[in-house]
Formats: sequence, C-alpha cells, structure tokens
Amino acid sequence: MTDLQKSVQAAVDELVDSGAERGVQVAVYRRGELVADAVAGVADPATGRPITSDTPVYSTSTGKGVTATVVHVLAERGAVDYDTPIADVWPEFAAHGKGKATVRHALTHATGVPGVPVGTTPQDLCDWDGMCAAIADATPWWEPGTRFGYHPQTYGHILGEVVRRVTGKRISQVLREEVAGPLGVADELFFGVPESELGRLARIEDAGPAMELPAEAMAQIPFFRVVDGYTAAPPAAMPDAAFSNRADVLGSDIPAGATMTARAVARMYDALLGGALVSPDRLRELSSPAVTGTDEVTGGPGTWGLGYSIGLFTALGAPTLFGMAGSGGTAAFADTATGVSVGVTKNRASAGDFSTVEKIALIALRLD
Repeated sequence: MTDLQKSVQAAVDELVDSGAERGVQVAVYRRGELVADAVAGVADPATGRPITSDTPVYSTSTGKGVTATVVHVLAERGAVDYDTPIADVWPEFAAHGKGKATVRHALTHATGVPGVPVGTTPQDLCDWDGMCAAIADATPWWEPGTRFGYHPQTYGHILGEVVRRVTGKRISQVLREEVAGPLGVADELFFGVPESELGRLARIEDAGPAMELPAEAMAQIPFFRVVDGYTAAPPAAMPDAAFSNRADVLGSDIPAGATMTARAVARMYDALLGGALVSPDRLRELSSPAVTGTDEVTGGPGTWGLGYSIGLFTALGAPTLFGMAGSGGTAAFADTATGVSVGVTKNRASAGDFSTVEKIALIALRLD
C-alpha cells in the first residue's frame, strides 16, 4: 500500500467515523496509474450495504465535466466545431435572438439561456423533447456571448441536443461508445442508468434540512430570480435527496448531472491529460480560461474553460486545475501541472459544503 493510499484511506475513514459523511469514494490517478482507490461507509443506510469502489453515485453537476468531455471527443474527430452556431444543427434554437449562440458559448455558460420554465418538475426534466423545446423557445437573458452565467440544468440539454443532432444518437449512447466503453468504465459512468443497474447505486441522503429563506430574500439572490417565466432554480426540481433517488431521474438523460464512481470519472480526466481522448493542443484549449468575471446567475466570480471550472475552489489556489463540482459536495478534476486526476463522490448531499473535496484534494495534490 502506497503512502498516498494510506493517507487517503485514513482521511475517508475519519470522515465517516466522525459522522461527517455516510459513504465516500476517492480515486486518484497519476499519468495513467491508479495511485489511490479508497472507500469508507455505507451506500444504503437503510440496509447497511457497504459502499465499494464500483458503487455508482449520483453526483449532480460533477457530471457536467462528463458532458463536456463527450463534446470534446466529438470535436476531436471533426463531428462538431466549437464555433458552429447551435442553430446550424438545431434550427429551433435560433428563436428569440439566439441564432448566433455557438457550441463554445454553451460550453462556457454564455448562451444566455440559464433558465427553465419556473414550474418545471422532475418529470419534465426526464422528457427530453419537451425540455429541448422549452429551452429552444426561451428568450435569452443576455445577448449570447456577451456575458456568462451558470446554466444549472440547460447546460446539459443544450449540449446533449447538439450531440444528438450531429450524431443521431442520445448522449448516453455516445458517452458509452466514445468515452466510457473505450476507457473500460462503461458500467461505472452513466447519464441515463439502465434499469437493471439501479440496484447498485448509492442512496443519497440530505446532510440536513433545506434552508428556507423569505420570498423577498430569495428575490435578491440572482440564482433564484425569475425572468419571463423562466428560472435557473425551479422550486419543484431542486437536486435534493428526494430528486436524486428517483428512478425516473436516474434512468433518464439529464446531462447537467451524471451517475458515476470516483474511479471512473478520475479515469476519464486522466485520459484527457494523457492524450487518450483528445490531442495535447485541444487539452490546452479546453483547460485554459475562456471567460472570467462576474457570473450573471450566481452573482459571484467565475472562470470557465470549455466546459470546466478553472481552479474550482479558492481554498486550493491552483489555476492549473480544471473540472467540475456538484451541488451535493462531490467533484472531479485534473491538474495539468502534476498530471494528477481526482474523483470524489459521496452520498450525503452537503449543499454548498465542499470541505470533504478540499480535504482530499490537498492530500492528492501533494504528489511531486
């Protein structure tokens, strides 16, 4: 057992033993080698089923990095170009002044369409054609490409529909054929999870009761505002435990999120770094800052590469990191400086609390 394996295992054991976490997976790759693969706790508190390295975990927006990777693999083989207007492959998207929005804008959260209809339900999100029609009919909140703002749900459907239009296949199939299958992780990295696999998944639990704010306070937070009947955060479809354990949600293509093991998603980022999925030139482009400034939806500072957050967490202070974090406290990322890739999944959804990820990242990135 390597020193890194021992350190990571000790960290996840302490997180579970202290009660901070219920079940945790951590995987660390370095230049093609799995150098840490640690688990602790249970996948299902009701049955006591232990979490193992091959237990898939619904990981909300950590999956956006998987969506971006599918797009980059298609770009690598010429199926799509970053500067192609979305409407060139999806004509309906041009409605209400969105005709100049490009694939690059979608990757950098700059299309100006961060919202879905305010009454959107989990069932609606599972209706691919219905959601794409609603998004295509949306009026942009800003002129595409002039500003950026986090697209919590629409990111996945916009890019997923681009993938479907250029390949004729659902994004879950393209993920399996072009990324997960070739990397040997097709049974650990999913958008829509096959019904036969649902019993393997971890059960998500909320870390605590949801914080409720008065309506007037909510109205002051950009993330929750309503514009022309659309909102980035539909009240009935927030990614809490009830949402994250629904069989219809888990079984549908909703590529703003994904279901994965830490090992599988770390392997994917390692493959990006190592040239198995994209060329060195494309890696440099996708992992470099493309937009930076104030995010129109979160209201805070942000820096995006092509589909990945750059730097991820202020606490890490590492501009060479690119990847994505999920609202429940999961994350996956790579470091172009060290050649290290990390996946952290867990089943206690700690909204806005990334202390577990930061703790693991500081251990993993100590590699020389």
